[in-house]
Formats: sequence, structure tokens, C-alpha cells
Amino acid sequence: MCGICGYITEKGNALREQVQNMAKALRLRGPDDEGYYVNASIALGHRRLSIIDLESGHQPITNENASIWLVFNGEIYNFHPLREQLKTLGHNFATKSDSEVIIHAYEEYGEDCLKYFNGMFAFALWDEEKERLFLARDRFGEKPLYYAHCNGDFCFASEPKALFAHPKVSKELDLRSLSRYLAYEYVPWPHSMFKHIRKLPPAHYLIYEKGEIKISRYWDPQFRSITSTTEEEISEELLKRLKEAVKLRLISDVPLGVFLSGGIDSSAIVAMMAELIPSKQIKTFSIAFEDKSFDESHYARMVANHFDTDHSEHAFNLAALSDVLPEITSYMDEPLGDGSLMATFLLAKFTRQKVTVALGGDGGDELFAGYPTFAAFRVANIYEHVPKPFQAAISWAANLLPVSTDNFSLDFKIKQFLKGARYQNPMRNQAWIGSFTPDEQQELFSSDVNRELAGFNPYSKLTELENEHAQDSPLNRLTYQYFNCYLTDNILFKVDRTSMACSLEARSPFLDHTFAEYVCSLPEYLRLNGLKTKYILKRSLTSKIPSEIINRRKKGFGIPVAKLILGGLREEFKHEFEAEKIKREGFFNPNFTSKLLSDHLEGKKDNRKLLWTLMMFQLWSKNYLST
Repeated sequence: MCGICGYITEKGNALREQVQNMAKALRLRGPDDEGYYVNASIALGHRRLSIIDLESGHQPITNENASIWLVFNGEIYNFHPLREQLKTLGHNFATKSDSEVIIHAYEEYGEDCLKYFNGMFAFALWDEEKERLFLARDRFGEKPLYYAHCNGDFCFASEPKALFAHPKVSKELDLRSLSRYLAYEYVPWPHSMFKHIRKLPPAHYLIYEKGEIKISRYWDPQFRSITSTTEEEISEELLKRLKEAVKLRLISDVPLGVFLSGGIDSSAIVAMMAELIPSKQIKTFSIAFEDKSFDESHYARMVANHFDTDHSEHAFNLAALSDVLPEITSYMDEPLGDGSLMATFLLAKFTRQKVTVALGGDGGDELFAGYPTFAAFRVANIYEHVPKPFQAAISWAANLLPVSTDNFSLDFKIKQFLKGARYQNPMRNQAWIGSFTPDEQQELFSSDVNRELAGFNPYSKLTELENEHAQDSPLNRLTYQYFNCYLTDNILFKVDRTSMACSLEARSPFLDHTFAEYVCSLPEYLRLNGLKTKYILKRSLTSKIPSEIINRRKKGFGIPVAKLILGGLREEFKHEFEAEKIKREGFFNPNFTSKLLSDHLEGKKDNRKLLWTLMMFQLWSKNYLST
């Protein structure tokens, strides 16, 4: 696990000092080692967190005649068989690292080498003879890769903060991406919060040659239904494939553990590990909160006791959450409105005290329709046919419900459902899980910003994704939307930034692409059976994990944001939302933001999502926007 960076200059004066400054910004991603390759036109930089081949895994790495150079972030889990395959084809290896496999696979297969890799990765490969730069990102976007093409220089890096070390890359805000962020709580690819910086999309590669950029997709999940096997046979095959995905991700030359929430996904990972290695060697990690509506630690302990793992738990109170906010926001060079960001950071920081690699259950909810919104999606299709007068009566009654600050309280769920139900697919789901709808943004933004954004629709990406898989069922189109938005740019972005801030590598067995392809091939009723989420996964695990885990209600990994606003962060929110300050900054309507905060503080409305999303932008802007 590492950080990569570099740039090409058409003027032929690439500087080592320049790329060193870029790499320095990524030191937390790779505290163990650094390396550089510089010639007249290109400079490559690398920061290393040593995981595999501790002795000879130094980067940049090259081939036998130094015609190809590589900087690589991530892991190629199937590099052992690939290495043997390439050796039979005549390739010679100087190291035992997975990074060298990429070079020889490129020599053998060109850009098609990506089809052979099972892993999480972002890399940059310089082909000296062709004077071609080849960038690539893994299928789900577990590892990030940004780029900028500015005034004759092409720059790339694992994070925007490294790009800013290059003098030609500016921090100019993209107002359209501000709108996207407020709608999604993150900025969906290929955009970033900065006008001149783009994200390479997951499952894509980029060729930069002779000043031109070409971007291509190399993988796309396909939904099809296998119907010739029984549920029992599918359950067996499912666990067999998941076990293999876990086994691949146990390859490590450093201590390894598991993020254990006590949910079904992380519990499934532990169950598969227990069949591969002795339970006492499995180190599990969880965190606890004093607010019981958010706390899952008793479920995590139940799983740890069931498998007799080496379990560690750390409890945090509201004060600890408040204290960590400045630290974690200082690492975030793009804002993220997901409140679980802090919980994930605390878990990563705690886990890093004992291990360098941790497996987690990310991707299980997207693959198996595990979020409550998947069930709500079906309820909303029925609700559409309720006569308008009855819908109005339901909304009126919902507004009479007492406001609660608990996790997924009844009033929050009902009001959020009604908010999204006003929209048609594919925008409906985003209204449920995001923050500001386009209508709300009209009230939120200042008049100047509204003029700049006239005619812009932040939900346009959803229509594009819907059209790409128009032949699929509504549920599969929603799943595809989750793959390409929420999973990549929220969940995986959050896990990457928080783990890398702690120099910890996080691995996600559910995102093994061969496993994901198999799940996508299953009839959709096996994922969402009526309103039962994760149907086939739960059935597969009935004899593996405690029934209390399989049958528990989904809680979600979050923090008590509403109570933080009322308590430990009250003064910070009042300061950031002070009317004159908001007016001076020029982005938002101070009357609207003041009312959002006062309604929440006075208990009139639960505005936690809206306020938190704005707060994370406010804190981010102080750290990263040009003054």
C-alpha cells in the first residue's frame, strides 16, 4: 500500500525536487520508503507502506533493460500464479513483489494486462520506447487516482494534495462539484472539488501520449440470471467463492486483522478466515459508543466469542468524537459528508496499533441489496399509487412526529422516505441517502452562486448510469448506481483516506471481482426477496454465524451527529454558521443556514444530515481552498 505521483512536461525539464515535493504530501500513505525516477520528460515518485516483499519491493521498479518504469499503489492478490504463467512465457523476475508482475504482464499483453489482475490498485507505467504513460485503476475504485492537465504538464497522484505541490495545479473550486457534493455528500467521479483536477474512474485506464489523453473502460459488471441450480447449491458456491476471496487477501508479510462491526458482512469475513487459519491467530477490532442507539460492540463481541478470536475493543464518548474532528478533516483534501468518517478513522487508528493490514466487509451491502433503501425502493413503487390526498395526509402526520436524535429513529426514517418518494427513479434513492436536493439547493445557495449554476442538475450522473444499463431490471440498475456512486466515492474513499492517514492497509474480500461477477449473475430475488435484504447471503451463513447476527436489524456504522451538534460541537457549528461569516464567504444564503441550525438546536427539526454536510464543507474549505 502506497502513494504514487508524477508528471510529464513537454518542455523536457522534469525536476527531481518537484516530484519529491509531491511525494512528501503522501508520506502518511507510505511511511516506510520513498523512491524516484526522473528523466528529461517524466518524473515518477513513490511512498511505500511495506506489506509484501519487504526486502526487494522498492519502487519505482523497472524491467531488465530499464525501458519500462512503474509506480504502484495497492495489491495484486493473484500475483503468484501470474508470475509463474509469465515465467513460462520467458519473462525473468528480479524480485518477489506483485508490482513486478504488472510490468511483465504489460510487456506480454499491453493494456489487456488489466484483465488478468485480481486486486485493488492504482498505478502509473511509463513506456520509455513509446513515450507513453499508462494509468489504471481497479474495478471498484478501492484505490484513488487523480490527474490534471495544465499548461503543457500532465500530473497525477493518489490524492489532490500531492498535485498541489506542482506549481501549475491550482486549488480553484468547481462550483458544479460543490453542488454535486451537497447532493451526494461526496463528489462523484470523474469530477473533483477542484476545477482542474479529475478522478480516473474505476475500471478505467488512461493513456497519455504526445500530449493527448485517451480514457477507456476495461470492465463493467453484467447482470444475468442463472436458473439451473438450487438455492442450496448456490449457497455452497457462494461461500466457496467468498472463502477463496478471503484467502487471497490473507497474503501478507506483516500482521493482519479484521474490522469487526458485528454486522453480517464483517462476521462472514471472520467465519471464512476461521476455516483458513486458527481462530486464535485472527485479530478482530471494534469500537464502542456510549450512545446505545449507535453502539454495535455487543454484536462484535458475540461474533468474536463465537469464533474465539483475539478481540480488541475501544470505547469512545462524544468528547472523543469532537476532539478528533480537526485531525481527520485536515487529511481530507475533498470533503465527505458521511458522519461515519470519524468512526472509521478512530477504528483504523486503533487497529493500526497492532496490525498493518485489516480486512473489512465493504461491498456486501451493495452486492446483496443490504441497505434499507433497497427495501424502501420497493415500498416506494407501491406508494406511488397511493392517491395524492392520502399522500398529503401522510406527510402532515409525519411532521407531527416528535423529533429524535437516535440512530435511524422512526421520525427520521419516515421523513427521509417521504423526501425521496417525491422523486422518480433514479433520483429517488439519492434523495434518500444524500443531503440537499436540487430544490433545497436553490434555497441554500446565494443568489450569485445560483446564477452561476443556472440550468445545472447535480443528479445528471444518475440518468447517465441509468441509461448505461437500461436493459437491466430496476433493482439491478439501482445496484449499478450504488456500485458507481456511493460505493466508490463514499465508502471506498472514506476507507482509503482514513486507513492511509493511519498507515494501515484495508482490504475488501466482497470486492473480489470474480466473486462480484458471480453475485451479479444470481436471480435478483436471491439478493432482495420481497423486503428481505441479503437473502442468499444470510441463508448461506445460517450454520456459520450466530442466528442473532443473521436476524438482527441493520444499524449502520455511524456516529451520533445530531447529539454532537447539540452538545460537544455546538459552539463550532454556531461559529461556522454565523450569518455575517456565511455572507462574507459568498456561497450560501445566511438566512437559510441560520434557520437550519436554529431549528435543529431548538428541537423543531432533525437537520443532522444537512448541517453535517455543510459543516464538513466549511472545515474543508478552510484547509484547502485558495485564499
